[in-house]
Amino acid sequence: MQIYNRQQIAKQVKLDQAALETVEAGFAALGRGEVEMPPILSMNIAESNGEVDVKTAHIRGWPRFAIKISPGFFDNPKLGLPSLNGLMLLFSAKTGLVEAVLFDEGYLTDIRTALAGAIAAKHLSRTDARSVAVIGAGLQAELQVAALRLVRDIREVHVHARDRTKAEAYATHMRAYHGLPVTVHNSAASACTKADIVVTTTPAREPVLRWSDLPKGVHVTAMGSDNPHKNELEPAILANADVVVVDRLSQSRALGELHHAPALQREVSELGTLIAEGRILRSSAEQISVCDLTGTGVQDTAIANYAARLLEGA
Repeated sequence: MQIYNRQQIAKQVKLDQAALETVEAGFAALGRGEVEMPPILSMNIAESNGEVDVKTAHIRGWPRFAIKISPGFFDNPKLGLPSLNGLMLLFSAKTGLVEAVLFDEGYLTDIRTALAGAIAAKHLSRTDARSVAVIGAGLQAELQVAALRLVRDIREVHVHARDRTKAEAYATHMRAYHGLPVTVHNSAASACTKADIVVTTTPAREPVLRWSDLPKGVHVTAMGSDNPHKNELEPAILANADVVVVDRLSQSRALGELHHAPALQREVSELGTLIAEGRILRSSAEQISVCDLTGTGVQDTAIANYAARLLEGA
């Protein structure tokens, strides 16, 4: 059994095309029915504004499966600590023996979450998308944009965050490290005005994005709602959008954006099915598409297998 720390893992695993293709292959396998993936085990620790999720999946034919333990304690930044932490245990799919412990402190979750956003945009946004609006100014606000650049020629960023100081710091960082022009906005509506892609990256408990905020032709990826008490999108967005996609219907209904629109009567597709079947849902440049990402165990098994291959060859 091998034990790898965050520094070793981060040295090998990057936001790159190979990592994206691996996570996309996991989604495709899910769409073909080749994945065993039980419901998420989730526990809230209310007095500390914390939660713990346990996710797993086995992809038929893949050599290993991962079990991920992912705590999120959202008051930690006040203590000078990261909000997310955790590790992945990697088991042989043949013998069940532990083959590796990836003590990544949440790094692989950050990477696979960003890649999922890029995969959603690859299959749902306009191919000429150039401008992205980000709601939120944390780590995912950076990584989502960085991952989007793998699939779209992103040329400008618009950001809105509840804390203006954090939004300004985000803008400075993105200009310096990613070479992108960034405009800070006082509202989500203003940030979205010229956006081709909108990404919500918050732990919000009430909607941060409304139907009236969205211009024609935009694609929205909501990646913050992964617990029943979280909610980023006004239900009208799900009701009125031309295309609605989720990573897993059962999860979105239990703890994602669909959970907050129980009366919704419309077709909702799964991202993995679209990939597996090669379906294109966007039929015009003016359509509005939405993808709700709650985070799946298949993403964790995919990125853990990928990380292990790189680490073993290092």
